[in-house]
Amino acid sequence: METKNIMIVGVGGQGSLLASRLLGRLLLTRGYDVKVSEVHGMSQRGGSVVTYVRFGDKVYSPIVDKGEADFIVSFERLEAARYTEDLKKGGKIVTSTQRINPMPVIMGAAQYPDGLIEKMRAAGIDVDAIDALSLAEQAGSAKAVNIVLMGRLSRWFDFSEQEWLTAIEQTVPAKFLELNKTAFNLGREA
Repeated sequence: METKNIMIVGVGGQGSLLASRLLGRLLLTRGYDVKVSEVHGMSQRGGSVVTYVRFGDKVYSPIVDKGEADFIVSFERLEAARYTEDLKKGGKIVTSTQRINPMPVIMGAAQYPDGLIEKMRAAGIDVDAIDALSLAEQAGSAKAVNIVLMGRLSRWFDFSEQEWLTAIEQTVPAKFLELNKTAFNLGREA
């Protein structure tokens, strides 16, 4: 199997590292060679955070080159737009419609761009956008956006729902397990 590439992008504190570990665990149980690279950025200050998950028969490098991502999973729509150059032709962006203002917008030095999802679609990018924040809140915690997005991503893989749920059980602390299973299912069915 040729190597497949997934980028998980967001803002510090949104749970992208947990999402990448969950995905890595799932892929390992399927027998793939998996490389996960966590590029933190300014995670403590709400800055951009990127993680790479690569899998296949044999993976030599953990980094996804520009134009090579099969999937970009984004926790915030501006982050999705920021990384479109990394998406390969025919790739897919799975994104939350959530808006988190970056520091230049907060300070009044810039404006948050309008119509980002529509602009990406108009440029021919396959975008699957959902209100992951509302679904996470429905599951019981705004912090479950990451698992809602993993549920949404699961629709584009031929792994069973049970395989995903087992990976969640092996990755998420027991006291948050039911909440995260609910979040996963809400994202999958949205």
